[in-house]
Amino acid sequence: MTQRRLTDFIKAYDVRGTVPDQLDATVARSIGSAFASVIALPDGARGVVVGHDMRPSSPELSRAFAEGAAAHGLDVTLIGLCSTDGLYYASGALDLPGAMFTASHNPAQYNGIKLCRAGARPVGQDTGLAEITTIAQGLLDGAPEALPMTPGRITDRDLLGDYAAFLRGLVDLSRIRPLKVVVDAGNGMGGHTVPAVLAGLPLDVVPLYFELDGTFPNHEANPLEPANLLDLQAAVRAHGADLGLAFDGDADRCFVVDERGEPVSPSAITALVAAREIGKRVAAGTPAGQVTIVYNVISSHAVREVIAELGALGVRTRVGHSFIKATMAAERAVFGGEHSAHYYFEDFWYADTGMLAAMHVLAALGGQDGPLSELVAQYDRYAASGEINSTVADPAAATAAVLDWAAPQGVAVDTLDGVTVEHPAEPMWWFSLRSSNTEPLLRLNVEARNAATMARVRDDVLAIVRGGTP
Repeated sequence: MTQRRLTDFIKAYDVRGTVPDQLDATVARSIGSAFASVIALPDGARGVVVGHDMRPSSPELSRAFAEGAAAHGLDVTLIGLCSTDGLYYASGALDLPGAMFTASHNPAQYNGIKLCRAGARPVGQDTGLAEITTIAQGLLDGAPEALPMTPGRITDRDLLGDYAAFLRGLVDLSRIRPLKVVVDAGNGMGGHTVPAVLAGLPLDVVPLYFELDGTFPNHEANPLEPANLLDLQAAVRAHGADLGLAFDGDADRCFVVDERGEPVSPSAITALVAAREIGKRVAAGTPAGQVTIVYNVISSHAVREVIAELGALGVRTRVGHSFIKATMAAERAVFGGEHSAHYYFEDFWYADTGMLAAMHVLAALGGQDGPLSELVAQYDRYAASGEINSTVADPAAATAAVLDWAAPQGVAVDTLDGVTVEHPAEPMWWFSLRSSNTEPLLRLNVEARNAATMARVRDDVLAIVRGGTP
């Protein structure tokens, strides 16, 4: 009987563990078998599609998963090296459930699996992952497995070209003015997908760290950390580029810096892309009032303002891809954005794709004459703190203390995701305080009319959270 407990590294949305002590070929095979019995077969799927990133362990793990699924009679299509949105494309285009082997931005010793139903529909704890975990754990512990006499076939198929063509059909970059763009792939899958998608366009691409290397020799493939943007910022300035793009390890998130090397807020990118998607639908004859955009609770107020100014409908939801995707599907939204730089598109099976968001930025910039800093200024209206994490012994008590401090100040409070406290009178400010699902952390995001107000509210709230008094 194995001593490994899958619940130690299978979390709310995916599998994410260290190799090989937590995740190895035996574990991957058991998860593949459980995925077949819980998701693929009950959904009537004729097969499964499997892709992987550039980590050294990914080919072996993805092959083992495929063997586990094929043992149930399912035909498995291995698409090899791909970004996570490349796997979502395959799942959508082939109408098959899928598995992507990646640990995204995590360090080199990690690997993981992102699972989806056919059409790139997400699989999480409440939509099959808990049952997959239970069955896979049983197989590891020696439970018998009933299998058909004839296993399915495992075949290889390269879909990179099809993926690139599909994206290029959604955003036309052939008529933009010439742009110089620095792209930092962080030795991740952007180095594989960017050349395929952007080749032959009026773009002078300056590549940084396009060599696929799952040991991440240059910097972590996590652009959310400011230190990992320094090389990109310096290169944009050195090359006189029009903008810079940074992708995370599995290239499903994209971060943007302007021509000065200054980071552009993901909320500003959300507003920019939302405006383009609204305009696209209106141009096709859909009234603006029938176009819906989804954004999460820590997105800038500028996002909801832009949506309202264009006459469209904005729907606010909890942080996390499962909430965004579920809300988009329920509301038939055309686009959804998160402040973590995940961007979701109706035209992409409601899945997130950093590459498509990057193409929208390139199209918007290349379709006018001004610099990116001027273009995004209309979408970047307030001073923001960014997300600040605090380790606290009792998150509930700390949150209650913060609410006691805020209550006399004429604020509105909602509890959609943690607490959001808004001071609508001038100077306007608001903050979100959310507990981590897995750690004793409180996550604070503050936004205000001006930097001084933001700093005051930020410091007061942090003083209560961390020390008890403002």
